[in-house]
Amino acid sequence: MISKQGESSRQYEEFKEKVKQKKINILVVKKGDRVTIEKGIYFEILWPKDKLISDNVLNNNSMVAKLNYNQFSMLFTGDIEAIAEKQMLQEKKTKADLKATILKVAHHGSKSSSTKEFLEAVAPEFALIGVGKNNTFGHPNNEVLERLEQTGGKVFRTDLDGEITIRVNGKGKVWINKRLK
Repeated sequence: MISKQGESSRQYEEFKEKVKQKKINILVVKKGDRVTIEKGIYFEILWPKDKLISDNVLNNNSMVAKLNYNQFSMLFTGDIEAIAEKQMLQEKKTKADLKATILKVAHHGSKSSSTKEFLEAVAPEFALIGVGKNNTFGHPNNEVLERLEQTGGKVFRTDLDGEITIRVNGKGKVWINKRLK
């Protein structure tokens, strides 16, 4: 499952070649699509829409998908930045559109995303940041961490917590396990 690409790259061309060699089916999705995994479990595709953002085209048009399972939901945000977050906020139909139990924090906790307004709309109970130890980008950004703390959700980071495993039961109860490297 991929979204429309704003520009090509060597990595994307290699990806397409591998997919072709392995005869893997590709589903190209956009905002408004729904992908059912099985009864009661589905992804809502929230971003990108047909008209792509031209500013930092690869990051701002990352796929944003919300996994729904009964009372549980998880928002996967790719590398979107503030400009994409703002458009998503303007276009949402209800408060529930972005609200999620777990937020996969955009762009490794970069200062270019996770705006206060976006985090308030998502209102996650848990926030997950995938980031390497001592990375050269300084991720996650301290201001982003402060904004996440203000939302009241518990933050897990792969640089500090190691591998993170999520279990969810049919009633929406969540267990998060950490395994330090």
